[in-house]
Amino acid sequence: MHQFAIAAGAKPELYRELLSALDALTAGEPDAVANMANAAALLWEYLSDLNWAGFYRLLDGELVLGPFQGKAACIRIPVGKGVCGTTAATRQTQLVVDVHAFPGHIACDAASRSELVVPIERGGLLFGVLDLDSPSPGRFDMEDARGCEALAALLADRLF
Repeated sequence: MHQFAIAAGAKPELYRELLSALDALTAGEPDAVANMANAAALLWEYLSDLNWAGFYRLLDGELVLGPFQGKAACIRIPVGKGVCGTTAATRQTQLVVDVHAFPGHIACDAASRSELVVPIERGGLLFGVLDLDSPSPGRFDMEDARGCEALAALLADRLF
């Protein structure tokens, strides 16, 4: 069992500590499912005000549910649909202040109000997306986006 002393201070420091912890958790582990599971657990434990943290993998042209923490979720999401599908289609981070204002939002959990989805890719290939949901509108900001993009970049080398 791993234990980390991650402070709940300023976001840049929080994400540096999360990146270090994720590096320690996944270093040398070749199994993508194990690495996603530990990453989801780490984010769930140390990021406040979440109601879902996890992954969707790109399989046969659609996003398929991967390891996560939170309520049961949508299993398949078409590329281009909802926040996750838009992220997969554009390969750009989506920071959504109010999911109810996002055209085509897929409500896997009606309690979700804001969402942050980051693509995970390496060498031009998309593995999938990291998805964070919150019951609070405006929960995520650019510091969260940058922090999660750094986490996704680290994971990219350990998921393919």
